[in-house]
Amino acid sequence: MDNGKLQMFQNRLLKVYRHKSKLARRQQVSCYRVYDHDLPEFPFCIELYGDKLYLAEYLRRHGMTDEEHEEWLDNCLALIGGLLEMSVANMYVRQRKRMSHRTQDQYEKLDEEKVFFTVEESGLKFLVNLTDYLDTGLFLDHRITRQMVRDEAKNKRVLNLFCYTGSFSVYAAAGEAAEITSVDLSKTYLNWASDNYKLNAFDERRHHITHADVKQYLKTLQPASFDLVIMDPPTFSNSKRMKDFLDIQRDHAELLNDVLKAVTSNGIIYFSTNFTRFVLDETSIKASSIKDITKATTPFDFEGKLKRYCYKLIK
Repeated sequence: MDNGKLQMFQNRLLKVYRHKSKLARRQQVSCYRVYDHDLPEFPFCIELYGDKLYLAEYLRRHGMTDEEHEEWLDNCLALIGGLLEMSVANMYVRQRKRMSHRTQDQYEKLDEEKVFFTVEESGLKFLVNLTDYLDTGLFLDHRITRQMVRDEAKNKRVLNLFCYTGSFSVYAAAGEAAEITSVDLSKTYLNWASDNYKLNAFDERRHHITHADVKQYLKTLQPASFDLVIMDPPTFSNSKRMKDFLDIQRDHAELLNDVLKAVTSNGIIYFSTNFTRFVLDETSIKASSIKDITKATTPFDFEGKLKRYCYKLIK
C-alpha cells in the first residue's frame, strides 16, 4: 500500500470530520455524512448514524487482487476507525455501484437477515438498516426538507408519494398534520414506514398506508383531496408491478399536474429528483409558483456534493 496516499486520505478525512462534527454538534445532528469520494483513490461514502458508522465502497477498477484489496480495505478501516474513534464492531461496510440517481434496483434486498437500529433526528426516531439494503432507510440529504414539511403540516392533509420508509410522514405527524397518506409500490418499505410511525407513538388512525403505483394512483384522486404533498420519485423504474415504466424526466410534468389537480388552492408540493441531468419543464406545469429550493435544502454535510434538485410548488 502507498503510505503517501494513505496519509493524504488521513489528512483529508481528519479535516472534513473536524469541520462537520463541529457543525453537527452545533445543530444537534447525530446522523450525517462525513466523507463522499473526496479523493479518487478512496471511493468511500462514510456516514455516521449515532454511535454507528456506515461505509459504502463504490465499485471501481482498482487493479488489485482480491487479497490486496482486502488488505487495503482493512488498512483503510483501521485508519477510519482510529480517526473517528469508532470500534470495528460499530462499523458497517457495503459495496455498491456508484449511481448518480436513485433507481428501483437500489432498494432491492441484498441479504436474508435484517438488522435494524433506532436513530434520532430532530427529536424523532427512525429505524435504519446498515447491513441488508443498499440504502440505510434515511436519506440524510433531505434533513432540511423534512423540517420544512414539519413546519407546514399543522392541520393539513398530507400526501407522501414514493414514500420509501416514511420519514416525511413521521415529520408531518410531528407537525400535527390532520391526516397523512403514504404511497409506495414496495410493501417492504410501506411496512418500514409503518414501523417508523409506530416508533414515534403517533396516532396510527391518522396514517393511511397505500400500496399503489403512484402514476396510476394519482389518476384516481378527487380534486382538492390534499393540502401538502411530498414527491421524491426514483429517476427510473420499470417494476413488473407497474402498468407503465417511470422516467422522471419524461413524466414529471404530467405527475406534477396530476398532483396539482389533487391539492387545494394554495396547496404546497415539495418535489425532488436525483436525476443529475434533470431539466424542469416549467412551461408545462400548471402551478402559480415554482421555486427552486435546492440550495436552501442542502444540509452542511452535502455542500458542494449534492446530486439532487428540490422545488417548492404552490397551486
